[in-house]
Formats: sequence, C-alpha cells, structure tokens
Amino acid sequence: MYKPLVNFLLLGLLLAAVWLLFSGLYKPVLLGLGVVSVLITLLITWRMNIVDATTHPIWAAIRYVPYWPWLGIEIIKSSFDVARRVLSPSMPISPTVVDFDSSQQTMVGRVVLANSITLTPGTVTLDVDGQRLRVHALSRDTIAALLEGEMDRRISRAEARLRAPRPGEAGAP
Repeated sequence: MYKPLVNFLLLGLLLAAVWLLFSGLYKPVLLGLGVVSVLITLLITWRMNIVDATTHPIWAAIRYVPYWPWLGIEIIKSSFDVARRVLSPSMPISPTVVDFDSSQQTMVGRVVLANSITLTPGTVTLDVDGQRLRVHALSRDTIAALLEGEMDRRISRAEARLRAPRPGEAGAP
C-alpha cells in the first residue's frame, strides 16, 4: 500500500510541475484550472488502477538523472557528425543495420535504450524483440560506437536495483 500511495502522490506532483512548466502562467484562475486538471487525471488513473509500485515506478526516474546530461552531450555530438557527413562529400555515408543484445533487465530499461538510440541523430531503433535490438545507422562508425556499449552500460547502471548482500558477500551480516 505504501509504494502505490507514494507513486500516486509523485505522479500528482509530476503532473503539476509539467503543467506549470508548459503553461508558464500563474494567474489564480489558471492555477485553479491546472489543479482541477491534475486532480481529474489522478482520479482517472486511480479508477483505471494503473498506478502501483510495479507498473508506474515514478521514483525510479530519479536513477536516470545522471544519464540525461550524458545523453544530451551525445545527441549534440551526433548532430554535428550527421551535419558533417551531409555537408561534406568526402565523409562516408554507409547505412548499416545491426542486431545486438542489450543488458537491461527491465522493459523500461530496454525502452530507454531504444529511445535513446533513436534520439541520437543518425541512428534509429527499428525493432525490439526481448533483449535483442535492431538498429539502423547512417555510418559504420556510428554502429561501432554503439556496439562499444557505453550507452547500454549507463542505462544498466541507472536501472540497477540495490539489493541486500548475500551471506558470504562483503557487507553481509
């Protein structure tokens, strides 16, 4: 009961923050309408029973906070790489499709990986089938960088769950 309630409250705070960020208006009538819209959304999600500890882990998003700046930098670097390849005839464009296995243990982790690949200019995730991802890239260099696994490792690190040490491990009682 505790985690679903916390997730429900966090969802309300997140919705309110997004509403304030997108509206940018702080007049009493508009703030009241924002509160009403958030409450209606929360009522609908409660009635649909879709906010619980496993299906809607809002608290888990905090683990990805260190990942987002790194991804932003990768997106900028890839944007410049794609622009150079398009504007310079001497730069090779060698479209490539590759299948590889991800190391994420959760569907959320695999979705974050697939979306991160697609957000990075010059790459598109074509298919996700279990642990296997099919990716199209503008060049073989881009695929090589992807197969090095830095993005995969960072997402796996973000999704890692803290667990109690097993008997015999360091830190076990």
